[in-house]
Amino acid sequence: MEYIEKTTFESFEQRKRARFINSLSGFKSANLIGTKDIKGQTNLSILSSAFHLGASPALIGLIFRPDISPRHTLDNIRQTKLCTLNHVNDEIIEHAHQTSARYPKEISEFNSCKLTEEYLHNHFAPFVEESKIKMSLRLVREIPIEENGTHLLIMSIEGVYLPKECLYEDGFVDIELAQTICVSGLDCYHDTKKICRLSYAKPNTGQS
Repeated sequence: MEYIEKTTFESFEQRKRARFINSLSGFKSANLIGTKDIKGQTNLSILSSAFHLGASPALIGLIFRPDISPRHTLDNIRQTKLCTLNHVNDEIIEHAHQTSARYPKEISEFNSCKLTEEYLHNHFAPFVEESKIKMSLRLVREIPIEENGTHLLIMSIEGVYLPKECLYEDGFVDIELAQTICVSGLDCYHDTKKICRLSYAKPNTGQS
């Protein structure tokens, strides 16, 4: 087993260091964030930092990188308080990844990356038609993270769209049935294979 201490990886070239550190947390979700500004210009960007914050109320956290350079998605959410979160599936990986390119604000990634805007239940922000699991989100609060200049956005889940067969009677959502994929590092995409579901863990009921 190789040991890489802090002074070693901090000496890596910038992009190598970013790839290395970004890979360490394991598999992450791959989502497309759909937004629109107050003038009607749409934007779409891939995000691997969405995470569950709580079920009651239903909250999701989004981490955005420092806005020392233009962050169109972040700016649009600040303006309108709204966005959509759309699971990336195995049919749209390359299109989704291309949204990470730095397009000018006046260029919509929907058009450039060959993905389709979809509007559901009068939600202001656009969904991705090709995504199979998607939700509308509303901004609750933004928290600046002083240690590295990133931004945590606490988002309320306003509505969820998913294939009927993915929703089990007990509330479990089988995202694998929707071909949802995951990402490791900055650019490596993976499909998944379900191993098992286990019962709710209680003391003294596990395997010996």
